[in-house]
Amino acid sequence: CFWHLWHDLRGFFNWSTKEYIVIGRILSILHGTRLCKYHITDNNSSILNFRGFQYVQAMLFAIEEINNSTDLLPDISLGYKIYDALQAIMGETFSSPCMAIATISHLATCACLSDKTKYPSFLRTIPSDYYQSRALAQLVKYFGWTWVGAIRSNDDYGNNGMATFTETAQQLGICLEYSVSFFRTDPPVKIQKIIDIIKASTSKVIVTFLSPSEVYVLMHEFFYHNLTGYQWVGTEAWIFDSETAARDRHHILDGAIGLSIPKAHVSGMREFMLDVKPLNSSSNELFAKFWEKLFSCKFNKSKSTDGNQRECTGHEDVTGVQNSFTDMSLMPIFYNIYKGVYAVAHALHNILSCNKACNNTVHLDPFTVIYFNENGDPAAKYEIVNWQPPENGICMVSIKKKKKNRSLQRILLIVYLFMQVPLSVCSEKCPLGTRKVLQKGKPVCCYDCLRCAEGEINNITDSVTCVRCDHEFWSNERRDACVKKEADFLSYEEIMGALLTAASLFGTCMTAVVAFIFFRYRQTPIVRANNSELSFLLLFSLSLCFLCSLTFIGRPSEWSCMLRHTAFGITFVLCISCIMGKTIVVLMAFRATLPGSDVMKWIGPAQQKLSVLGFTLIQVIICILWLTISPPFPFKNFKTFKDKIILECALGSSVGFWAVLGYIGLLAVLCFSLAFLARKLPDNFNEAKFITFSMLIFCAVWITFIPAYVSSPGKFSVAVEIFAILASSFGLLICIFIPKCYIILMKPEKNTKKNMMGKGAPKSKSNIFY
Repeated sequence: CFWHLWHDLRGFFNWSTKEYIVIGRILSILHGTRLCKYHITDNNSSILNFRGFQYVQAMLFAIEEINNSTDLLPDISLGYKIYDALQAIMGETFSSPCMAIATISHLATCACLSDKTKYPSFLRTIPSDYYQSRALAQLVKYFGWTWVGAIRSNDDYGNNGMATFTETAQQLGICLEYSVSFFRTDPPVKIQKIIDIIKASTSKVIVTFLSPSEVYVLMHEFFYHNLTGYQWVGTEAWIFDSETAARDRHHILDGAIGLSIPKAHVSGMREFMLDVKPLNSSSNELFAKFWEKLFSCKFNKSKSTDGNQRECTGHEDVTGVQNSFTDMSLMPIFYNIYKGVYAVAHALHNILSCNKACNNTVHLDPFTVIYFNENGDPAAKYEIVNWQPPENGICMVSIKKKKKNRSLQRILLIVYLFMQVPLSVCSEKCPLGTRKVLQKGKPVCCYDCLRCAEGEINNITDSVTCVRCDHEFWSNERRDACVKKEADFLSYEEIMGALLTAASLFGTCMTAVVAFIFFRYRQTPIVRANNSELSFLLLFSLSLCFLCSLTFIGRPSEWSCMLRHTAFGITFVLCISCIMGKTIVVLMAFRATLPGSDVMKWIGPAQQKLSVLGFTLIQVIICILWLTISPPFPFKNFKTFKDKIILECALGSSVGFWAVLGYIGLLAVLCFSLAFLARKLPDNFNEAKFITFSMLIFCAVWITFIPAYVSSPGKFSVAVEIFAILASSFGLLICIFIPKCYIILMKPEKNTKKNMMGKGAPKSKSNIFY
């Protein structure tokens, strides 16, 4: 940035004596009217503004220090002229007048003044609102206020400052429910409209870019309409002004928070500012009025009609007065003025030092510029101010970064502990397990919270999306965490698995009991009939059928997956092969009674054993091919159930599986057909009928099994297969062997050769049954 030294900066130099430079026309608001910053009066009144006199004193203190300095501007004295609201170098508090006046301002903060293409001669010793606006947005965000209202001055200061705040707030996810502007001279109707907007709003935080006089208007209106409970966020224009706090007698601004200029201390400044006796000059009407106002007295010269006021002596003690002139809360502003004067002095010093060859006078080019900063703005430093209500009045708690390791978060935490932070949101934060869905036609801060779908979670509050869990995990009930899916398989511990295991073991034991009975009575006719060796082999295969069902229960593994289907396929083929051998023997035995028939030589014991071996060997070959080409394997099924992992055995090759079942079905149909042909044998030798009935049950079970197996999910398909194995095994055991056990144990008189060879039985070939 640069300093533009105007014509008024030029002085008259006489090197023969001590030079004297007029520092220019110093602007300071000495009178307050309705347009004044610190007083609101009637249109026709005029009240002296003590703040303006404080500014003058701060300037005079800096000038006196410089004139007494031997290093800065040696042999040159600075002078000054004071004007009220005219063009000047030092002065102007408001931003808008600074646009029309070439000035160095101590309090004009509008970011628009940093544009050097429009305001090349403007400089300031206070940071730009560009930084303050962004900092306020960060402050609002920190406290979680996402739904706020905004009120600004209808001038360059308010409009520009609020524009930057609004832009930053939108980037941070903060929504403005309303943003209104007014000026302190606006008619009451407009002020009432603003009050109505605030009444109708739901936000509890009000962000302001206002001058103190406009804050006074709002304080009055809020009290009149009984509006309380609002959190005020203010700028440096009023947040650290003690006079504003003093006027808030109804505690409208309690808890207000905002940013202020950092506190400053200049040695001797306070004492100098209060030492105003040199101003007591009868020739200076302006300071005479100041003195009269300060001590509520009148000079003899004063045209006063009030006879009750005492006469001013000019020796009154300022330290005994308590008013805005003795209030030093605006010391940071005074320091800005102090810095501005010193900046001018240093600029003059540099200009004069560059021309040491001058003999008489130094001509200062009115367009000479000195660059020292990019935008003419000082570094932005702020303190956080919070208004805390003690028993009487307002206590301003100011916190700044005194230690290098103290972060902004820690500073805000300290403020947080002081405050009773209100809640100001359009919608409550979406809890864990939900996501935000914007409400149609409303700002982004207004939303509904929808629960995450099954299998999705959200462990972040106020998130707009839910995250799907990995395929091995599932969302918990609260939808805020993914938990590992339950592995589901038919286990021995569950009721269904335990019942099937019990049925399998019961069938095995029952088969063993039958085998024991047959072995105990192996010499009886009913046991010896129809090749007892096939009967014992059939009982052995049935016990294997019962036991192979156990391989279907428990957590699937590589060996159990390969064993369960192959063992089932081979044992059932062995079982049906034995039944088929017995059926063929019965059928052929009765056919052999025909004259000239030599069928019996083809169905002897050796041929029966070979037939069983041949039929079983075919199934063994099928199983070996299946296990070699594409064997069954353990498989995690994620599709059947969303919240469970089904542990099952994949078939590997479906062709192999259905080939095993198909071969069993083919033998079963063939065996059933042969038994059906032998159904009309003599009643005393009715084994063919029992075989027919047993194979009918077997076929019915496995025909029903196919659709039930295909449609059953997860472990239930395994249970269906086990049930089919057990049902068909029990059908064969009961239908073929239980009637014989009944005769052996309960009707021993029928267990004779004569009874077995009753009417209709073959006579010549009766030995075939023994």
